[in-house]
Amino acid sequence: MSDFAAPPTPRVLLRQIFDAAIASAQPSLCIPPHLPDPPRGRLVVIGAGKASAAMARAVEENWSGPLSGLVVTRYGYAVPCDRIDIVEAAHPVPDAAGMHAAQRMLERVGALHEDDLVLCLFSGGGSALLPLPAPGLNLDLKQIVNRALLACGATISEMNCVRRHLSAIKGGRLAAACHPARVLTLLISDVPGDRPVDIASGPTVADPTTCADALAIVRRYGIELPGPVREVLESGRGESVKPGDSRLARSTVRMIATPQMALEAAARVARAAGVAPYILGDAIEGEARDVGKVFAGMALQVAERNEPFAAPCVLLSGGETTVTVRGSGRGGRNVEYLLSLAIALEGHSRIYALAGDTDGVDGQEEIAGGCIGPDSLARAWSLGLRPKDMLDNNDGHGFFTALGDSVITGPTLTNVNDFRAILIEHA
Repeated sequence: MSDFAAPPTPRVLLRQIFDAAIASAQPSLCIPPHLPDPPRGRLVVIGAGKASAAMARAVEENWSGPLSGLVVTRYGYAVPCDRIDIVEAAHPVPDAAGMHAAQRMLERVGALHEDDLVLCLFSGGGSALLPLPAPGLNLDLKQIVNRALLACGATISEMNCVRRHLSAIKGGRLAAACHPARVLTLLISDVPGDRPVDIASGPTVADPTTCADALAIVRRYGIELPGPVREVLESGRGESVKPGDSRLARSTVRMIATPQMALEAAARVARAAGVAPYILGDAIEGEARDVGKVFAGMALQVAERNEPFAAPCVLLSGGETTVTVRGSGRGGRNVEYLLSLAIALEGHSRIYALAGDTDGVDGQEEIAGGCIGPDSLARAWSLGLRPKDMLDNNDGHGFFTALGDSVITGPTLTNVNDFRAILIEHA
């Protein structure tokens, strides 16, 4: 009987790599090293995002002194806390629960003193979960704009620029409301480039963009704005808190988990399995189907030419692609990328791939992503599926569900953006 376990199959290894990326960004690991010294006054914990409830629990478990607070997370992502109130709300299209939670946050920090400390916990999804409208707007108008932004193919940075200028809490407004208390913000990044102003649309971060920038984005994508929304932007009433504002002088930001950190954790698992990892980038953007074609070209060059890397290897990348919805399918940027990749690879015998969102939700589905292998197209055809038509219909989820190749994690309680891995076996 052998003392050595059989190496994992390609699909199993890809899932192990993905799971390692998610595990590296768990709040229970990331929060404790960054907790501040106790303040002389009160500690108030505020947060929003898909990881915020888990972040709040990590604070409670590692904080011995008194504290109070409120965080809002996506439906299904709540975890029990004793001293911090946990509210669930809708994502990606906001609802009244998120709006009311944002209002309560502003009320909680509105009468603090300079000896108090506000600990802010923000992660991906926080922008939709804090939909407090700017004066003159309402939730219905915010929902209209949000749906248009999600469908038009705008990048996350562009979407958040518009959101900041229609908000009563984003774009530094929360930190301004905390003045004169000290503010420490701990961020789990889900955005390309790890820009603090784009994580949850920067509630505690000064915003260098303007209402004019937001209007330019709206024009770029041909979005029809409701009259009151256009008036807020054209009049400048939606202007956010700018760099140099004295109310943010005592506000500090720390990045505690990022896509790059997750990719490095994934690379360690691959290396331990005898597969050379190569990180292609942690901030890949663009139309998901176009990124799929480009990555297929790179994978085929490795498989057929051993350039620029020799097989066996795994190509890792992160970031956030976009989907311009033209069909009637269920969408999902990771499955759209993966279906495009599979079509371009044409069933290559030595290439496997996995793509998924590290928060466990690709688009509006409770599915993280999917996995492909050399037999994916053939199996689809045998079921009567037409992969190219399904891609045209933005129906990646339908494709992978039919094959039984969806990747389902459930709520991961973190979010460090999209994860992509392409495994090329030795010839």
